[in-house]
Amino acid sequence: MLVRATAAGKDIELGARDPFPEELESKFGDKVLGNASTEHIILVPSRPVEIAQKSCAELPRGATAMTEKEAKEFLRKACQIVVGWRIINEDGCLKLQGEWNLASFSAGVELFQRIAAVAKAENYFPSLSLDRKNRAKVDIWTESLGSGLTENDFILAAKIDKLKTSDLIKRNRVWA
Repeated sequence: MLVRATAAGKDIELGARDPFPEELESKFGDKVLGNASTEHIILVPSRPVEIAQKSCAELPRGATAMTEKEAKEFLRKACQIVVGWRIINEDGCLKLQGEWNLASFSAGVELFQRIAAVAKAENYFPSLSLDRKNRAKVDIWTESLGSGLTENDFILAAKIDKLKTSDLIKRNRVWA
């Protein structure tokens, strides 16, 4: 199926693609009939700047952390970019937590070196832990606000998500 899109006044040929979340919500599939040879023209919604392209900014004086409801809503909106992270409430402190099951302990150390390079560039440092089962955890929160979440935490998580980790992940063997 050929799919063309119009974005910023330009026609773009996309080939086959998965629908955008906004298209799924509109139930456009219930209204469109066609087959593989049908040409569909879909308008691509304009998207805000990807969160991973932003930089962690110094918080203004008097800034406050997000409430749990605000943080969950922000995560829901950013979930296309910040994948696999969850919000945890640890003794009243909201944190973003990511987890990886790694192939080895040395893979965990390598992951932490990659994360450290990103964190250093942003001057924003997460909490890293690696257990004996080669499971790495990264917790991100803003300590300066009495422990909570700000947009900076989501920016760092999005930048960490951009890291190449496929060479570090534990692979399950499949026997035929």
